[in-house]
Amino acid sequence: MKFYKLYICIVTVMLSSSSCDSFLDLDPISDATSTNAYNTASDAEAALVGVYDSFQAEYYIWDNVIFSDVMSDNYYAGGDNPEVFAVDNLDIEPVNGRLFSNWSQLYNAIFKANVVLDKVPMIEDPRIDLANRREQILGEAAFMRAYHYFQLVNLWGGVPLVLSPTSSTSPEVTNVPRSSVDEVYNQIISDLTFAIDERLPYTYGSDASVNKARATRGAALALLAKVYAQKPDRDYARVLQYADAVIDSPAGYSLLGDFNHLFDGNHYNNAESIMEIQFVGGPEANFGPQLLLPPSVSGDTWRKFVTPSRDLVSAFDQEGDVIRKNASILFESAPWVDEFWSLQVNGNVPFAFKWKEANGWASTNRQYLIRLADIILLKAEALNELGRTQEALLALNMIRSRVNLPAVTTTDGAELKLLIEKERRLELAQEAQRWMDLKRYGRAEEVMNSLIEIDLRTNQPKVFNMDAHKLILPIPQQEMNRNAQLNQNPGYN
Repeated sequence: MKFYKLYICIVTVMLSSSSCDSFLDLDPISDATSTNAYNTASDAEAALVGVYDSFQAEYYIWDNVIFSDVMSDNYYAGGDNPEVFAVDNLDIEPVNGRLFSNWSQLYNAIFKANVVLDKVPMIEDPRIDLANRREQILGEAAFMRAYHYFQLVNLWGGVPLVLSPTSSTSPEVTNVPRSSVDEVYNQIISDLTFAIDERLPYTYGSDASVNKARATRGAALALLAKVYAQKPDRDYARVLQYADAVIDSPAGYSLLGDFNHLFDGNHYNNAESIMEIQFVGGPEANFGPQLLLPPSVSGDTWRKFVTPSRDLVSAFDQEGDVIRKNASILFESAPWVDEFWSLQVNGNVPFAFKWKEANGWASTNRQYLIRLADIILLKAEALNELGRTQEALLALNMIRSRVNLPAVTTTDGAELKLLIEKERRLELAQEAQRWMDLKRYGRAEEVMNSLIEIDLRTNQPKVFNMDAHKLILPIPQQEMNRNAQLNQNPGYN
């Protein structure tokens, strides 16, 4: 990745007087099996490039949106892919190819982090210890391993914990049984605690394009807040502790005054961003916008994916939330039939619009990995759960005031809980948060089974048959075939 190579080159210059010309040509180390491959500070930096490179995998470009926003009440599948339709319909079978693709990409990312965590401590090059760089590298790798496991445990529940690299292909080595959900969360917390403990800095200097690209202490604190909110035995005192640590961070995070600036393509690496993927164009580009944006933007006329649902549009309208609706959704004439919006060609259809530029499959538009508004709303949730309703209202209304919505006033904690959930839906649509929110609030079954979405072809509502087993995905069949120690999630064949 040229961008990450550039900032690591800057670090290398600080550690050595040598030129970066040859270093810029290094490929990310993602699958080295020889200890001889990790001898120098530059080897460590190249290995770290490979870890960051995983954020440009398809899962983080748009499949995370499919398995959160499309899977929920926010978006329809759109497009023409049967496997995405299955996700939309909550009718996912173990043979769905997207499962194995996502599983493989996330574990590949973990394997690359494992290499760094295993090999970097043994490097004897003294340059790696200048400016605490060895410990920073280890902290960055640990954060990213935790981030990927957070995705896995929320998608599949308990998964195999693989914490060291291996060069063997023997089934005795590669076939790892599933750990429990609690064990996975404990490992995530352990990795994040390790990363924070005098390893990750709040910033790497004054360059926002570096600070928002890399794992920082603020990013690790934010992820800890999300972890303690999401784990089965959630701890809202810890959520509040870590959310406050982010909000009060020396990194100086703050909400942007204009919500539109988050997504107009001209204000990335902003003060609200805690971490984002640095798509810079060319080979380091985001292909996702081409799949979602309307013909007037994408320049093509085939049916697009991730169509906003009538229920989501209605939620914006009922709240009078014009600013976030217009920033998130664009209505346009579509040269195809849409079964939920128009049976007539050239009918008015909404498009997912938090990305604004397609650029022929080479967009620089980004998806935030973590941003401050998410953490402020988590703080509101934690305060409410801790019985501090008035303080929770202050946090919630901070988010609402930015988009010119009136302040919420209530003394009822149960009512406020639903208001916070709704605010998260409107604030974070198309940001791969909705399904985790519905699960955390214990409302996925209620919401999906009461959802009325009419298929105009039959004039009948969609039937989701949502029940508890669908809260997590089936283990991919290809992985079940490969690893005899895995057992399938309940309710799946």
